[in-house]
Amino acid sequence: MSFTPVIPLTGYAGWTFLQRTLDTQKAAFDNSAAQQRDEDYFTAKIGSIRSAEELVSDYRLLKVSLGAFGLDDDLSNKFYIRKVLEEGSLDSSSLANKLTDKRYLELTKAFGFGDFTTPRTVLSDFPEEILSAYRERQFEAAVGDQNTDMRLALNAQRELGTLAASSSSDDTKWFKILGSESLRSVFQTAFGLPTSFASIDLDQQLTVMKAKAKSLFGSSSISDFANSDKVDALIKRFLIMSDLTGSSSSATTKGSSALTLLQSSGSAANILSILH
Repeated sequence: MSFTPVIPLTGYAGWTFLQRTLDTQKAAFDNSAAQQRDEDYFTAKIGSIRSAEELVSDYRLLKVSLGAFGLDDDLSNKFYIRKVLEEGSLDSSSLANKLTDKRYLELTKAFGFGDFTTPRTVLSDFPEEILSAYRERQFEAAVGDQNTDMRLALNAQRELGTLAASSSSDDTKWFKILGSESLRSVFQTAFGLPTSFASIDLDQQLTVMKAKAKSLFGSSSISDFANSDKVDALIKRFLIMSDLTGSSSSATTKGSSALTLLQSSGSAANILSILH
């Protein structure tokens, strides 16, 4: 039996509920029979895998491997994934380095088939490294089945802290956001930018994003998102703006008005007190 995350409300009220119950819901999801079967199989088999060909030939191992990086949709693209894994990350001309979506680069770095004579799959802590990421991503996907905005918010909460703390230049961090469909969606919605924004010149997009961040958050530096309060503020604005513009995608019925939330910071707490 699988566990379905509970999200009784949309918008910021739903996010507040999800955050309050996150540990309990994650534990229930991780302990579900389907999740445990995936983890047990991966733990038992991955240590014997020595090549990209062997990995892509095992559907169940590939499912977990791709799921750990949010690449579930590529499960049928075995030739493509094998090429990404075999070319590795060390050669600047490799496929993973050429791709805008850096999840592929993270994938090939993690497995090391194209970078080392002996892949990282033989390391004793490798199964848990991949499974930890798999649990996070699969829970986010399950949340997304209930409410797409909540999945995007969870993804932003997970990724922004890491991106902010990286040694890359600030412009490089912004370009990584613009190159990430999920992070771009959060910022673009939070900043009130139209979907057509993605079609303008990339340097112009960067200029607009930085100006919007400066105006709304007092700084255009992505490094500031190492502060969880700044991430929370972004997510709150994203969820409220999504409700206001009617772009929120949810399997649940809207339980509160975004406009009310903007006018009363206590609304979410009041709703949650009723639920409990």
